[in-house]
Amino acid sequence: MDKSMQGRSILEHLLHRDRLIVAIGTAAVVALAWAYLAAGAGMDTEMMADMPDMAPMPWTPFYGVLLFVMWWVMMVAMMAPSAVPTVLLYATVKRRQETASRAATDSWTFLAGYLVTWAGFSLAAVLVQGAFERFGLLSMAMASTSAILGGGVLIAAGIYQFTPLKQACLRYCESPLLFLSRHWRPGTRGAFLMGLRHGSYCVGCCWFLMVLLFVGGVMNLAWIIGIALYVAGEKLLPFGQRLSYAAGVLLILSGTIVVARAM
Repeated sequence: MDKSMQGRSILEHLLHRDRLIVAIGTAAVVALAWAYLAAGAGMDTEMMADMPDMAPMPWTPFYGVLLFVMWWVMMVAMMAPSAVPTVLLYATVKRRQETASRAATDSWTFLAGYLVTWAGFSLAAVLVQGAFERFGLLSMAMASTSAILGGGVLIAAGIYQFTPLKQACLRYCESPLLFLSRHWRPGTRGAFLMGLRHGSYCVGCCWFLMVLLFVGGVMNLAWIIGIALYVAGEKLLPFGQRLSYAAGVLLILSGTIVVARAM
């Protein structure tokens, strides 16, 4: 067998492993995102740690873009792992309908649509952060300087856990089969639109949990990991809804205690 035929044989073999390629590729993207966050996401983390109560950095176009990248990479690191079951199930269904290369391409397109939705959330988060900083409500460490604000966010996040919107979005996030059966669209464009829709359900499910980053510190790595693990558990564990309610109670109690101590 000549080298060209051998190369085509290896390529065909790899394409038939489309689910494995998608899984490994997604894991690599998530690993890079976590590495970027661990390295400080372009922020001066030493200054943030040494002077946490200092006023935030002045806003410039470059700083705004840096914040957007930070938020979006953070969302990729936190949310992409919990989307993997849906992406892999999508790849499995596509593989039965299309060629391996088309299935892999559309699976990546689905994931891209999902992450674009979180890019929209990241832009909104940057705007909220800018408003908080303008009113002096965030420190250099990007954490709330107001106990009332922090406690209020905790209570509001806890209440949101019990709302019909939260539970409806969680239902689609924790059941890939339900989502694909209800919202299937053919073609590459359909894959992107499905990714956008799935991302919108996940934003609806988790956006208030992400707002909690303003309480513990947007660049507090331990806080980020804790929320990411909770989100994964809520979506992937069989008792996700009960976990959601338990977290709601805990958030409301914690927020009440913080507000009571501040008054």
